[in-house]
Amino acid sequence: MVPLPVRDGLNPTRLVLPHDDASVARWTRTLDYVLHRFPDDAARLHEKVAAGEVVDGRGRPVDARTAYEPRGFVFLYRDPPVEPEVPFEIRVLHRDRDLLVVDKPHFLATIPRGAYVARSVLVRLRRELDLPQLSPAHRLDRVTAGVLLLTLRREVRGAYQELFARREVRKTYEAVAPLDPALELPRTVRSRIVKRRGVMRAEEVDGEPNAESRVDVLETDAARGLARYRLEPHTGRTHQLRLHMSGLGVPIVHDNFYPDPYDVAHDDYARPLQLVSRSIDLTDPLSGRPRRFETDRALDVW
Repeated sequence: MVPLPVRDGLNPTRLVLPHDDASVARWTRTLDYVLHRFPDDAARLHEKVAAGEVVDGRGRPVDARTAYEPRGFVFLYRDPPVEPEVPFEIRVLHRDRDLLVVDKPHFLATIPRGAYVARSVLVRLRRELDLPQLSPAHRLDRVTAGVLLLTLRREVRGAYQELFARREVRKTYEAVAPLDPALELPRTVRSRIVKRRGVMRAEEVDGEPNAESRVDVLETDAARGLARYRLEPHTGRTHQLRLHMSGLGVPIVHDNFYPDPYDVAHDDYARPLQLVSRSIDLTDPLSGRPRRFETDRALDVW
């Protein structure tokens, strides 16, 4: 159990005290190690220690006398960064005792990460709806819009997350991309996708396929050279649909990663990626009945 509750929509940060010989020899006080980890926050950390807001794994306050305990835990609240406002609303599609299903807008992160902490679906909804146990059952990329399923209670979280982990959820996306009359569809695309830590883009490499997507065309607009596609990912690799569409020679409109990356300012919302999570179908793990959640969100360029 985490000894500090969610506060203002944010989970506390957890530190694991290193147990290697160099760390054990260097640190005698827990506080010294915490200050070493966050040197720019020294003043605020001293304030939080004085207020009893830095605790160990058993919930006991950490102070200047607390001895360093290898493999021990420290929990504390970090001050969220100053973030740009993401000026789009989150539309609730469904709510019951266990689930909250929303239509996530483009440009809004699913969970706190990097420069987007308070400006994430999870933190915004925890705050706006007073739901401290809210947790996503799966994720959507920040630049992808559409159906996102979250659980309301800790007791049911695992059951729904496992559905996604076992690939027992049917996810259908739509995208707008160039029209290629020579492209034979429908087809199933299989490839090996690798996402390296610290690298923003994923890549397709040689080897046993670990990513599979079904691609079909829904409508064409020959005059503009565009088509609306239905995409069904059977696996969940990072940027899978974007890579597979690019690999077919029809990259999704406004994709600034594939095939060729280009910079987009964080506060530039003029050209959203033309990709939406249209629907989710599942067999409810608690009731056993089929359920479907869908958005009517339109893609801007269509």
